[in-house]
Amino acid sequence: MKLPRDISGEELAKLLRKYGYEITRQTGSHIRLTTHLKEEHHITIPRHKPLKVGTLNAILKDVANHLGIYKKILIKESFGK
Repeated sequence: MKLPRDISGEELAKLLRKYGYEITRQTGSHIRLTTHLKEEHHITIPRHKPLKVGTLNAILKDVANHLGIYKKILIKESFGK
């Protein structure tokens, strides 16, 4: 499955809530998310619309590594129809 080309940083932050991520702070145009599942983990998402594909890919790769799942599964669960 291909990555979406039109997702914003705020939309991604909302999608990651189901994986335990919560917004912990916002500085300028960046959102900081934190989860305490498994261990504490932080990610920073730019509030750009749309996110660049490389940025989205890097964020999803980091989240998948932390959760111990394949990135393909994360993409399918988050963006699949």
